[in-house]
Amino acid sequence: MLNLLKRFEHFIVLTLMMMMMIVVLLSTIELGWLLIKDIITPPVVLLEIGELLEIFGFFMLVLIGLELLETIRAYYVEHSVHAEIVIKVAMIAIARKIIILDVKDLPSLTLIGIAAIVIALSAAYYVINRLRLPARPEKDF
Repeated sequence: MLNLLKRFEHFIVLTLMMMMMIVVLLSTIELGWLLIKDIITPPVVLLEIGELLEIFGFFMLVLIGLELLETIRAYYVEHSVHAEIVIKVAMIAIARKIIILDVKDLPSLTLIGIAAIVIALSAAYYVINRLRLPARPEKDF
């Protein structure tokens, strides 16, 4: 029974990886199409602020997909979810939200909340990376 469960989990994770690969590929194609379309429409080669924000948001979305794919791959290989990868995904997602956000329309408390999320994710990422680095030996002068 345990062997069947392991094979089932293996199949599901492989299926998720394949589907995520398809989503990332299609997102990248869509991003390329969006970029080409924005470049060839008048005014040619010039992008307006709204178009730039849309393109930057799409770039971040593709990066989120890649990081999620990395999370699934890490789970497949090591059978554990790496907190560092999950935090990276969250950081990219919040960065995407910040890039496409129109701050004029938001209350200040919302902006403070977003800032708190950024600080918390940055601190968590720092701590995780700090714990992973080996201690440096002190040099005697």
